[in-house]
Amino acid sequence: MKPPFRLTRLRERLSTRDQPFDGWLVIATLSLMLIGWVMVTSASSEVAASLTGNPWYFSIRHGFFLVVALIVAAFVLRMPLAWWKVNGPLLLLVGIALLVLVLMVGREINGSKRWLSIPGVPFNLQASEVAKLCLIAYMAGYLERFLPQVRRQWGAFLRPLLVLAVIGVLLILEPDYGAVVVMTACVMGMLLMAGAPWGRFLLLALVVVAGGAFLAVAEPYRLARLTSFADPWADQFASGYQLTQALIAFGRGSWLGMGLGNSVQKLFYLPEAHTDFVFAVLAEELGLFGAVGVVGLFALLIWRAMAVGRRAELARQPFAAYLSYGIALVIGAQAFINIAVSSGMLPTKGLTLPLLSYGGSSLLVSAVMMALLLRADIETRQARRRASPAAPRADERRDASGPTSGPPFQPLSQREAKRQGATK
Repeated sequence: MKPPFRLTRLRERLSTRDQPFDGWLVIATLSLMLIGWVMVTSASSEVAASLTGNPWYFSIRHGFFLVVALIVAAFVLRMPLAWWKVNGPLLLLVGIALLVLVLMVGREINGSKRWLSIPGVPFNLQASEVAKLCLIAYMAGYLERFLPQVRRQWGAFLRPLLVLAVIGVLLILEPDYGAVVVMTACVMGMLLMAGAPWGRFLLLALVVVAGGAFLAVAEPYRLARLTSFADPWADQFASGYQLTQALIAFGRGSWLGMGLGNSVQKLFYLPEAHTDFVFAVLAEELGLFGAVGVVGLFALLIWRAMAVGRRAELARQPFAAYLSYGIALVIGAQAFINIAVSSGMLPTKGLTLPLLSYGGSSLLVSAVMMALLLRADIETRQARRRASPAAPRADERRDASGPTSGPPFQPLSQREAKRQGATK
């Protein structure tokens, strides 16, 4: 059954098939960035006034990070994907080196060593954010080179998992368990998109679940997080404090919210209101409709990123395809975990909301990922245009346009050409 004529026309108008890049991807990215700046400004005003005496302190810094991120993204957009493909192994070594360096000379905040203070850089560099990008670039190049072996051989399938294990151990030592979960989901998802057999994932799932259970009970504070997640109101002023305050923010928001800037939970009730729990403040001020709108923007971004990967795969651009899939998986996993933690569906993890939360490292790396997605889309569309049938020849266009003043051009047959050559 064919779709109605109006629906077909609407679909054609919204399509970006004949455009140089995917406009919906740009709209979703810029919308999330602007919403993030507004919500960081609203959620951080009281904390900034208390710490620095300037209520716009975090807003100004986040605006500066946003400008820098856009400039870096514009620079990355001009770099061909071939550079990332060739330098994938080197980028992986850089990511691992940063994770080692942060354990040695990193800055400790709230009991975790995750940040590097670099002279001349106006923000602390979070090593795990850079490692995510490096791992995706390496995995995309690896899958392009060894795709048949990954589908048939256990050795080729396990090699990237050994790399992931090294990175995971370094992240656990910080500790940064949220980044471990995101990177594991990314690598497993990329292997799955590459066509690796399902049976291997079932075996690995058992190993991952057993390892996660061991890590959960190995330290008392982790077990306390799990028990408080199951019933945060049982200890709402200790282990369940942050989650209960976030749930209060969701409850106060109701359908339409308290209004922009009218959050009560940001007044020193909800810790990390402008970083890890900015979505809870957004739900309180903009209500259910605002929260669903932001979730819709993330869904649009991930859908278009997957579409970019699918187009690249069909155009025989495997590196661009797996790079797009990896970015979509990282952004999707991190956004899902952050929103689920804020709403009480998952235990508390220290993960920022991509493109929204305050933080220079997260915003910068997220912007670079979006630029890589756009670059993959642009190169894929150019490759498809080159592979499409050539434009009609001049004589065919002349025949199609009607009679001309002179006789039509007719190429000589091989026999006539030989006869003329023999006559000469």
